Amino acid sequence: MRGPETIAIEPVDGRAAAQAEDAFRIVYAEVFAEPPYCETADDVKATFRRFRSQTRQHTFRGALARTEDGEPVGIAYGYALGPSTGWWDRLTVPVPDEMRREDGRRTFGLVELAVRTPWRGGGIARRLHDTVLDGNDAERVVLNVHPESRAAVGAYRSWGYRKVGEARPWEGADLHHVLLLSLPH
Repeated sequence: MRGPETIAIEPVDGRAAAQAEDAFRIVYAEVFAEPPYCETADDVKATFRRFRSQTRQHTFRGALARTEDGEPVGIAYGYALGPSTGWWDRLTVPVPDEMRREDGRRTFGLVELAVRTPWRGGGIARRLHDTVLDGNDAERVVLNVHPESRAAVGAYRSWGYRKVGEARPWEGADLHHVLLLSLPH
C-alpha cells in the first residue's frame, strides 16, 4: 500500500464512465494482467468493446478512485440484470427458477471491481463497492470471482457475499465462483 495520500471516489453514470474510459482501461489492464487472470492486450480490447455497450445500459452504475493528482487507482461498475439476462445460464449446475427470476431491478450485476497493486490494503475496494451500491434499490448483487484471487474472494466473503454456484462467464474462461449478496431494505 502507498503512503497517506487522499484517494477520492467518484460515482459515475454511464455517460461519465464512457468519458473516463481511458482511466477505467488503465486500472483494468494493469490489474487483470496479473495472475490468475493473465489477460492480454486483446482481452482488454474485447472487455472495452463490451464496456462501451455496458455504459449505455440505463441502470449502469460505476465508481472511479483517483489520487489527488488524478491518477486512476481503482474502478467498479455494473448494471441491473434484465429479464432476458444470460448470467444464470452460465452456471455449471442450474439454480432454481426463483433464483433466476429477473425483472430489470431485482439483481445488480457487479461486472468489475479492481484496485491497482500499490493502493491495495487501504479499503479502496470497499469504498468503490459501497459507492456503486449506494442508493441502489436492487434486492441483491451477483458477481463472478476467480477462485484463485484469494484476496478478492476473502474481501467479498467478509462483506457478506455467499457462493451460489460456479460458472464460466465467457467462452474459454476459467471456472469462477458466483457470489450473491442480499441487500438490506
